[in-house]
Amino acid sequence: MGDGASEAVRILCVDDEPNVLKSLRRLFIECDYEIITAESGAAGLEIIEGDEPVQIVISDYRMPQMNGVDFLKAVREKRPEVIRIVLSGFADTSAMVEAINEGKIYKFIPKPWNDDELKIEISKALEYFFTTQKNIRLTEALEEKNTELVEINNSLERLVRERTADLVMQNRILTASQNILDSLPVGVVGVDPEGLIVQCNRKGLEMFSMPDGNILGLDRQEYFSEGLNTLIDSVTELGSVDDLISVNGNALSVMGRRISCDNGQEGIILVLQAAGA
Repeated sequence: MGDGASEAVRILCVDDEPNVLKSLRRLFIECDYEIITAESGAAGLEIIEGDEPVQIVISDYRMPQMNGVDFLKAVREKRPEVIRIVLSGFADTSAMVEAINEGKIYKFIPKPWNDDELKIEISKALEYFFTTQKNIRLTEALEEKNTELVEINNSLERLVRERTADLVMQNRILTASQNILDSLPVGVVGVDPEGLIVQCNRKGLEMFSMPDGNILGLDRQEYFSEGLNTLIDSVTELGSVDDLISVNGNALSVMGRRISCDNGQEGIILVLQAAGA
């Protein structure tokens, strides 16, 4: 019985004739099924509404008070997963069609039945039941995973939007900071601990005769004059140096400061202006 083999099989047999119920009990006595019987539709519904699961209901068609069609319709409303089978000696075809359509009957088996054929039909019905339930569980699991994926995707989209907004804001801040530096009447140069030039504002480029160029990323030892490199070495050692140097034949007053920020950023900042300014 596939994935349902570990689940106890309970079959409800409903018939107003006690001898029929006894025959059904005897028929399945060697099977690993729990056979539950009821002599009326009302009694059968009480069992269906109980806590114990029922996989199959076998019901007589003609019963007093509540016939098989009404009973199986009620079973379907309460436990739609239950397999519904009709036993009947009544040969009215239109009535059987009604039973199948209204009660969504899985199988109609005429009385008297063939024992071997009935056993085979019950086995097939159980296989159908457990396969259907397995598919339902797989579908629910897939839907749950899809829901999780949608939630993850929504979270990622939200994070991307937030990150993009952060980057846009950081870019605006950096642009504003650079614009402020470029507006200063003094040159500002930054050098990282490895000796790479990481900042130079517009005035600084003019002082180095590169108003339209860029010196960012260059090695200060290779680009700066010996005098300026000596000053940077002194700032690295002392932390603060003010001096006069010559750059491209121009006398410049240079203030050098070593920086060490809480975020781990380190380096040298140079502020240059014309001597005597």
